[in-house]
Amino acid sequence: MASLKEEISRRRTFAIISHPDAGKTTLTEKFLLYGGAIQLAGSVKGKKTARHAVSDWMEIEKQRGISVTSSVMQFEYQGYCINILDTPGHQDFSEDTYRTLMAADSAVMVIDAAKGIEPQTRKLFKVCAMRDIPIFTFINKLDREARNPFDLLEELEKEFGIGTYPVNWPIGCGVDFKGVFDRDRREILAFNEFHNGQNKLATIECDITDTARLDELLGPYQRQALVDDIELLDGASYEFDLEKVRHGKLSPVFFGSALTNFGVETFLENFLKMTTPPLPRKTADGVVDPFDEGFSAFVFKIQANMNKNHRDRIAFMRICSGKFQKDTEYLHVQEGKRIKLAQPQQMMAENREIIEEAYAGDIIGVFDPGIFSIGDTVCDPKMKVQFEGIPTFAPEHFAAIEQVDTLKRKQFVKGITQIAQEGAIQIFTEPGGGMERVIVGVVGVLQFEVLEYRLKNEYGVDIRRSDLRRHIGLVLQEPFLFSQTIGENIRAVRPDAPEDAMRRAAAIACVDEAVTSFPEGYDTIVGERGVTLSGGQKQRVAIARMLMQQAPIMVFDDSLSAVDAETDAKIRAALRDTLHSATVLLISHRVTTLMQADRILVLDGGRVAELGIHAQLVEKPGIYRDIYHIQMQSADRALLEEGGSKHGGH
Repeated sequence: MASLKEEISRRRTFAIISHPDAGKTTLTEKFLLYGGAIQLAGSVKGKKTARHAVSDWMEIEKQRGISVTSSVMQFEYQGYCINILDTPGHQDFSEDTYRTLMAADSAVMVIDAAKGIEPQTRKLFKVCAMRDIPIFTFINKLDREARNPFDLLEELEKEFGIGTYPVNWPIGCGVDFKGVFDRDRREILAFNEFHNGQNKLATIECDITDTARLDELLGPYQRQALVDDIELLDGASYEFDLEKVRHGKLSPVFFGSALTNFGVETFLENFLKMTTPPLPRKTADGVVDPFDEGFSAFVFKIQANMNKNHRDRIAFMRICSGKFQKDTEYLHVQEGKRIKLAQPQQMMAENREIIEEAYAGDIIGVFDPGIFSIGDTVCDPKMKVQFEGIPTFAPEHFAAIEQVDTLKRKQFVKGITQIAQEGAIQIFTEPGGGMERVIVGVVGVLQFEVLEYRLKNEYGVDIRRSDLRRHIGLVLQEPFLFSQTIGENIRAVRPDAPEDAMRRAAAIACVDEAVTSFPEGYDTIVGERGVTLSGGQKQRVAIARMLMQQAPIMVFDDSLSAVDAETDAKIRAALRDTLHSATVLLISHRVTTLMQADRILVLDGGRVAELGIHAQLVEKPGIYRDIYHIQMQSADRALLEEGGSKHGGH
C-alpha cells in the first residue's frame, strides 16, 4: 500500500486556460482519451461526431458550443493521478475561471496558432503570474494555416515578459503539417493516420540525421527547413531551467493539433515530468504543506443540479494537505462546527463516483445542504487553519428579473438563490423588500442567458428580464438629436404619447416657449444632430426627451452647461417640484447647479476628494471652496446666488 507521501507526490492538478475557440476543451478531451478515461473523444460542436465533449456537460454548453462553467476531471496516466480543471474561455464567464485557477498548481495555456495571443489570454496569464504558478503553452491548430512559429514565440516573450523553451517544433502547417520534432530525443514524430481525432494516433519516429528517411517522410524542402529551424533554435533559444519553469519565469512551449491528436501525447508526457506535485497553500497564519498529515481543503466552486433527478448541490473542494477519509468528522472553520462530508465524490464532469479517500492535490465534490460558501475552509479539528479568501468581482451589467408565473415564487426564489450561491450572479434587493422582483448583477452579459436557461430547465421557472438601462435617463453635455421634428425627438422613447404630455415635458425643460415661437412649432425639422438649434436649445430638447422616458433614475452629465444661470435654476426648480420619486444625479462644473443637492461629491483624478452638502464644503479648505470663490467673483454673483437659493436643485 502506497504511503501518504507517495500518493501525494504522484498528484498533478492543473487548469486549462485560453481565449474562446482556441481549442481548450478539445485538448482536455484528448488528455482523457490518452489517459484511458474515455475510449472515444467527443467534440465541442458535436458536428462530425455523435458525441459532445465530456467536459461540456451542461445542455446549454452542448447547444452553444462553448463552456459556460468550469468542469473537473480526474484520471490515471503512467502512474500519475491527474486532476484537470477545464475553464470557460469566454470573458463573460471569466469570474468562474479566476476562482478555478485558485485551485490549480499549474496552468496550460492554449493558443491558436493562426491568431496568437488574444485579449482573454492576457487576462488569464496575469492571474497565473500573480500566483507565481508554472505556465505551459500549447500552440494549437497546426493542422490549419498558421503564423510563423518564431513570431509566435517572440510575441509570447514580449507580451508576457517570460522566456520560452520550445520542447518540440512543428513541421509545416495546414495541409503540409507533417508532425513535430522532439528536441530532447532529437527525433521526428511523423504522423500517418487521420481519424478526426477520435482515437489515439500512431506515430513514426525518425532520427533527424537520417536524411534519406526524412526525405521520404517530409520531402527535401521541408527536411531542409526543419534542419535550419533546429539549428537556429539550438543556438538562440533560452536554456531549459526547471526551476524557472516552476516559478512561472520560463514557459515550455509545445506545438500540435488537439483536433487531430498531433503532439498531444508528447505534450502530456513532458508536462507531467516538468510540473510539480501539489504546492503549499497560504493561510491566515502561515503556510500549509501538502505533505502534512492533517487534512485541509477549501471550497472554490459550488454547482447546483448536476444530477437533475435529485436536484443536488455539490461543493467542489481542493484538498491542500493530508488525506481525506469518508465518514470522518472535520471542522467547518467559518461556521465553527464539526461536520461529516456527505457523499464524497470523484469527478468526471457530470459523472461521479463515491470515494472512500482522497489526497492533497485532488479535487473532490461533496454534497452541500446549504452550509458552504465559496472560499470556506474545511480541515482536521486539530489544525484550525483558514485559507486565504477567493476574490470576488464587481458586476458590470445589471437587469431586473421577475417570474412570469407568480404561483412559482418558491421555485424562483430557490433557483435565483442557489445560482447566486454558485457565484455566477449577484442579487440586489431593497431593504425589507421581497424576492418577487430582484436586480441581478453579472460580470458578462451571456450570464443572463445562462441564468434564464437554467431557471427554466432546472427549476421550471420562466422569467421576465428588463435591462436596467431602460430605467436610467441620461442627458449628455453634447446631446444627440435625430434629423426629425422637435416633437418627434421629444417623443422618441414614447412615440404614442399625447401632445399635452410632450408639452409638459418641454415646459419643465424650459424649451416650450422657444419652440412655440418657431413658425413650424413642434413640427420644426432640427437637422442632423440638431444643427438648426442653439447649444442651450439642444440640451433642453434632450432633457424633455429624457423626461418623457419617466425613468426612476435621471443623470444630467453637465447637460446644463449651455444654458444661462437663471434658466439652469428654473429647470432645477421644475424638476424638484415634478420628480418627487426620481433620483437625480447632476454632474457639473458649475457650483450653483449643485448648491442645493442632497449630497455633493468632489472628484479629483477619478477619486472622491470631498463629500458633503454645500454649506459644509464652503466652510472648509478644499477644491470645492476654491472653485466656489472663483465662480462667485464674477459680475453675476448676486444672480447666481439668488438663482441657487430661490429655485433649489437635486
